[in-house]
Amino acid sequence: MANTKFCQGISDISDSYTGFIIDTWGVLHHGEKIFESAVECLKELKARNKFVLLMSNSEMDSVQTALDLKKLGLPDGYYNQILTSGELLRQGILKQNEGAFAGLGSSCFLIGGDRSRSFLKDLDVDLVDRIEKDTFLFISGWDELTQDISAYEDILREAVRKSIKVLCVNPDGRAMQNIHFSTGGALIAKRLQELGGVVQMIGKPYKPIYHHAIKILHDNDIYPGQTVMVGDSMGHDIIGGALVNMDTCLIKNGVHGPVFKAADSPAGVNKILNNLVSQYNSIRPTYLVDRLKWGKALPDRKHKKR
Repeated sequence: MANTKFCQGISDISDSYTGFIIDTWGVLHHGEKIFESAVECLKELKARNKFVLLMSNSEMDSVQTALDLKKLGLPDGYYNQILTSGELLRQGILKQNEGAFAGLGSSCFLIGGDRSRSFLKDLDVDLVDRIEKDTFLFISGWDELTQDISAYEDILREAVRKSIKVLCVNPDGRAMQNIHFSTGGALIAKRLQELGGVVQMIGKPYKPIYHHAIKILHDNDIYPGQTVMVGDSMGHDIIGGALVNMDTCLIKNGVHGPVFKAADSPAGVNKILNNLVSQYNSIRPTYLVDRLKWGKALPDRKHKKR
């Protein structure tokens, strides 16, 4: 397996790719304002006609996400499109024309909380208190699920018995960050699979959202081999990109920032990175960079705007 290349900035790799899929939270911002270095980086990518797709596991659609990013200080025109797990789920429920969404119906049994109820209400989905054959089960990772997994056993068995469709959005929000818990979307979905059910996972790191991203890229004559996934989470961004054979770039000061702070040398950084790789299915990022920043100016040969 090739070693991860340590980069000073995105300029080190920008000449190698046409498409950039970039995570938002932890990469562009931490909820308060857009990082100045990220704005500069996006500006430089735009100047070189790179295609930038922002990707998030948010329940918000692309329009609301764009408005929120603008409020945080991201100028208009610094990216091409936005894809969220909420947008993917919204379009799937509305259109119901392919894959797990085909013939889904409008009756839903929800394992989730207020955020998910609000999301489904906007789609005119009827929430029901018992599972029938024309119901689909929605397991949400957008809400904190506090009950022990055993509380859902009867519901899951009934869903399997009636062979209803099951959607699980963002199941691994906490599990992918190595935080131990007794319930959550990931464990509920796993238990349903143990009972013989089939679950369609929506959101990073699962393939549907990445396949949709690839479709967006294809529509712009860009292919996975010409694309790099840039994110701060091994569990969501690096694994997800690797699953669809994309090169990946890990942002060091994001969700894994606390563990990298212990490193005081390149050798120390590499040791911590190797530990992370061993925890995440031995999947290694292609590149590592401190934060989303442009870095050094490219040599004249590469610095031409395309």
